[in-house]
Amino acid sequence: MPIEFDNEYHCKDFVRLNEQWITEHFSIEEADRKLAADPFQIVHQGGHIISLVEDGRVVGVCALFKESPQCYQLARMAVEPSERGKGYGNMLIAAALARARECGASRVYLHSNTVLAPAIALYRKHGFNTFTEGQHPVYARSNIVMELILRNDV
Repeated sequence: MPIEFDNEYHCKDFVRLNEQWITEHFSIEEADRKLAADPFQIVHQGGHIISLVEDGRVVGVCALFKESPQCYQLARMAVEPSERGKGYGNMLIAAALARARECGASRVYLHSNTVLAPAIALYRKHGFNTFTEGQHPVYARSNIVMELILRNDV
């Protein structure tokens, strides 16, 4: 299944899938609204929007926010509800981590919530470990930060 990087035409689907996922479990927050107004800012700031495309239709998305040359945040992963359970989350994370490595990252982290047990299990499967737990100061829906060390040489 094709993975596409930084396709500006996928921004509407990126916002649609993210808002759909967020409203299933939580509430849209101010930071979500700000990003939805210009999702391609992720790319302009050195990050990446990753899209999983099936038959010309975006069925899954995620993003890598560039925090520094060595650090990226994996964020905004969402899969079309009718397409869940097909391993697309695995594909998106694998593509994101490969891209982070290509970009020279030594660390990738993410925000999540411990009530999302399947998501936490997926992140652990890909090598992420708990970095901190507790309420996040910006995202009300985040109570866990997980990280994956890609290289220890930095």
